[in-house]
Amino acid sequence: MAIDLSNTSFWGYRRENGRAGVRNHVIILPVDDLSNAACESVANNIKGTLAIPHPYGRLQFGADLDLHFRTLIGTGSNPNVAAVVVIGIEDIWAKKVADGIAATGKPVASFGIELHGDIDTVARASRAAKEFVQAASALRRVECPLKDLWVSTKCGESDTTSGCAGNPSVGNAYDKLYAQGVTLVFGETTEITGGESLVVKRCRTPQIADQFMAMFNRYQDLINLHKTSDLSDSQPTKGNIAGGLTTIEEKALGNIQKIGKKCIVDGVLDKAESPTGPGLWYMDSSSAAAEMVTLVAAAGFAVHLFPTGQCNVIGNPILPVIKICGNPRTVRTMKEHIDVDVSGLLRREINMDQAGDRVLECMFATANGRLTNAEVLGHREFVLTRLYESA
Repeated sequence: MAIDLSNTSFWGYRRENGRAGVRNHVIILPVDDLSNAACESVANNIKGTLAIPHPYGRLQFGADLDLHFRTLIGTGSNPNVAAVVVIGIEDIWAKKVADGIAATGKPVASFGIELHGDIDTVARASRAAKEFVQAASALRRVECPLKDLWVSTKCGESDTTSGCAGNPSVGNAYDKLYAQGVTLVFGETTEITGGESLVVKRCRTPQIADQFMAMFNRYQDLINLHKTSDLSDSQPTKGNIAGGLTTIEEKALGNIQKIGKKCIVDGVLDKAESPTGPGLWYMDSSSAAAEMVTLVAAAGFAVHLFPTGQCNVIGNPILPVIKICGNPRTVRTMKEHIDVDVSGLLRREINMDQAGDRVLECMFATANGRLTNAEVLGHREFVLTRLYESA
């Protein structure tokens, strides 16, 4: 029997700003690469915390620095996060990130290493983290309407089965979620190349179509700036080619299957930018899996649908990544990574509606607390997007 979403709910954590999360993390967030060691020391001291190290944060400027702060603040503000300890080499930058997170009402504390050193900073931050973990452990899930669940998608290691099974299974699920007023997002600007006209036709208004093309053309201008006449060194990837995809246009047509047949593009977002209402949003983003998943997590999305052909094994520290696969060989050889098997589509054992329902069933189980394979296996890829060289 098909899933009836008309009165469906999930059990989530209601946050101070009204958002609903599906996880309850207390994260230790470094502002810069110099603070990674202190953050990991705090996480080692206080069980139940999660450090999120990364390699950037020094001598960035302009739009690149703005994106850095937007991503860090968005990560801490995500509804899957209960509380945040921010550590930076400089007090002022740590406070800037903490203040941005505090605007959501979330518990947050910041610490600077300069004039204190690692040992004192770790001790002070550990005391704050202990209090946050105990407070978070007292929180309980509450019933939340489906419309409060923000869902993102991105595909990875695509092959010929992606466009025939994995991606359209997500598209079917997206169509059903869209009809219920759920907030959705897709992106991957490089992997729209050759299919951009199809996205334009799906935009709700001419203004939204213009915004989408501005994002798309911005990327094309970057390619032209570097005198790169094609994407043959990276798009399609060597794995895509091994899986039977021969051109970026082929890959784009499969990629667009993820937004189904009925969804309309209701708005356009810059990297790590949060949507302002329900509907389907397009985010300008890299096609690098860890980068885009990091960006949509920073934008506030709570569950991620990741169709894959030959299996990209990505996860994320705070955003549960659900892997959907239609390749029978991948399901057999990498089964510990695959959450939803839709290979029955290719064998004509199930239809598209049934495949979409399988995706939704796994999504609800995940939203209600069941760990994804990526979470169980410890995949916590967190990769910041960079725009420029450092100063």
